[in-house]
Amino acid sequence: MRFPVVLAASLFSTAALAQPLVAEAPLRAHLSFLADDLLEGRGTGQRGGDLAVRYLETQAAVAGLQPLQDGTYRQALTIVGSKALPSSTVTFSAGGKTLSPAFGKDIVFGAANGQQTVAFDAPVVFAGYGIRAPEENWDDFKGIDLKGKLVVMMVNDPQPTAAEPNRFAGKSLTYYGRWVYKYEEALRQGAAGVLLIHTTTSASYPWSVPANGFGHERFNLAGAGNAMEGWLQEDMARTLFQQAGQDLDALRAQAETRAFRPVPLNATVKVAVNSQIRSIEQFNVAGIVPGTDPKLKDEAVIYSAHWDHLGKDDEGSARSGQSDHIYNGAIDNASGAAALLAMAQVAVQQPARRTQIFLWPAGEETGMLGSTAYTRKPLWPLAKTAADLNLDSMNFVGKTHDIGVAGAERSSLYASAARVAKRMGLRLAPTIPDLSGAFYRADHFAFAKAGVPAFNVGSAVFSGDGSFDFVKEPKASSERLVAFKKDYHQVTDEYHPSWDLSGMVQQAQFTLNLGYEVANDKNLPTWNKGEAFGKVKR
Repeated sequence: MRFPVVLAASLFSTAALAQPLVAEAPLRAHLSFLADDLLEGRGTGQRGGDLAVRYLETQAAVAGLQPLQDGTYRQALTIVGSKALPSSTVTFSAGGKTLSPAFGKDIVFGAANGQQTVAFDAPVVFAGYGIRAPEENWDDFKGIDLKGKLVVMMVNDPQPTAAEPNRFAGKSLTYYGRWVYKYEEALRQGAAGVLLIHTTTSASYPWSVPANGFGHERFNLAGAGNAMEGWLQEDMARTLFQQAGQDLDALRAQAETRAFRPVPLNATVKVAVNSQIRSIEQFNVAGIVPGTDPKLKDEAVIYSAHWDHLGKDDEGSARSGQSDHIYNGAIDNASGAAALLAMAQVAVQQPARRTQIFLWPAGEETGMLGSTAYTRKPLWPLAKTAADLNLDSMNFVGKTHDIGVAGAERSSLYASAARVAKRMGLRLAPTIPDLSGAFYRADHFAFAKAGVPAFNVGSAVFSGDGSFDFVKEPKASSERLVAFKKDYHQVTDEYHPSWDLSGMVQQAQFTLNLGYEVANDKNLPTWNKGEAFGKVKR
């Protein structure tokens, strides 16, 4: 049967515009392999990480992605590993007494500047929240030079008030409240060192989290980091302030106002950090699907998902008496890495008007090092990067009636996501206050800081409350999602063949469809007016 010419052209046009479909089989195969014991948890600086990089670049080539530069899928970055040795000490002198906090119990610390030996004596200064935010008319450093001083700060943000219910985003945690920002600001201020006062409420996690982190090797990009940084347990902080003639709670109350000024304590500190240091080369993996439009192909949409997890920990397993010493990271983030491979496999079959970049950053678990390194030396000009759509810890429970787009509301990506969701018969999950600062804890944030509209797509696991509307067995499915909390960053985050990956495929498909929406649009996404990240130069 012969179709009329007009009808045939119409059918061809419709077929050409149809979105390619992400298949479950390759996604599951990649996921099961990346999460296998053979890859030893894909640890930074470990053999398993090297195997993961080799697998990803091989599969990127098999999928048909083109290398981004010099015929390679790799982007090298130098990372410095540092671990404080038992001979390291921090000793306070206050009120005629000496305080020697015990490492792990009262204090944790390390050097982040790549030096084997750090030693200094310094006065101690309390700097409130340690925030300098011009748009909030807030400066916790006014009237003081912190060079050569140890600065003690609180975590989290100044709390909302009846008069200002939306200051520092109200109940949501802003980047200013994150420990990462505090360390960055201390470095900018030229402090000799920095300690953050820990409370479970303000940090949103128990003391065991920083204690475990500083008990192991920590990583930083070469050439960046404080000479000494760490955390002070609240009871020890209270004792120190009392010995120095200050009331910690009274100072905390002062720090809730714009009138706060740094308070020099009647205390000094003697610091000696002896570290085991090593410099290692790690790799981001990246490949592209070139765009088809003569002009728009010079612009790109990035899909990202970090490949690393926590690796092997033979020493820690021996201490705890557990036999399993591999942190497989099946959900976090073999899921995202596998999804990108499955998405790339179909994206090459139908290029978009703009170029599509598939990026697997290194070192996310150690502080978003790979994505940060990328934005400092981008493989594609940031000014011509339309968006970064990130996948991290994906939905392993089953299909949903809605999709999480937390963070998209900061830019025009939200409207784009709404259009895609409608076409897929999905609702956008309601935006809820970001109490734990999830927006700042995944690789997309490195792009946001560089001025590129970005968010973590789906966010099913990061929501942590099982609030998504599952198609099958809603209550039981939500409970399975919430139960993952006990597996997060544990050896029990392992792949299970029984998983229903239909929700993961759905999430990957939505992300790819959104990428096409952005890549084929005549206009680039924009930040909302007044959004802080919109002011950052790309």
